[in-house]
Amino acid sequence: MSSLLYISLLLAVFISHTTEAALEPVTDIDGGRLTSGTKSYILPVLRGRGGGLTMSKPENKTCPKSVIQDPYEVSKGLPVEFSPSDNSRIIRVSTDLNFKFCAASVWNLDNYDEMTNQWFVTACGVAGNPGQATVDNWFKIEKYQDDYKIVFCPAVCNFCKVMCRDVGVFVQDGMRRLVLSDVPLKVMFKKA
Repeated sequence: MSSLLYISLLLAVFISHTTEAALEPVTDIDGGRLTSGTKSYILPVLRGRGGGLTMSKPENKTCPKSVIQDPYEVSKGLPVEFSPSDNSRIIRVSTDLNFKFCAASVWNLDNYDEMTNQWFVTACGVAGNPGQATVDNWFKIEKYQDDYKIVFCPAVCNFCKVMCRDVGVFVQDGMRRLVLSDVPLKVMFKKA
């Protein structure tokens, strides 16, 4: 077999595997598929460091409300609804999604904080309208080992330059705030 044919076959297998992985549905802890409009809790896989994801109380203004990990391990946090940029019903890995706490704004990447050297995730975004104006409002769920992680790497704007980073936890004044991080928060989902 020629080396060119061998490389072509390897590339075809890689592309096929990558496409299949990109189409894989996200499942909850009971094995059910996550769907748009269905409420789910986002819970940490590793126990002992806090509970589910929720929002902080704003300081003298309505925004930004930081997305945080509840300090109490027994707390499930607040239910979240997922809305894919392509309006599909099934939530799939590697798909741009709006994450929205029920009765609150969509998650978004807040401005860079120079004091802490962090990009914080807040709940002050706008739902829908994929494009340049809303590029900071789109996150993805990716497979991570045997579970999942949340990633900021929006593809809703073809000409926008975006950074791609995992979402992890930064502890500030005892609060476990979600930030862009090199260490992802390993998560699982439970239907509300």
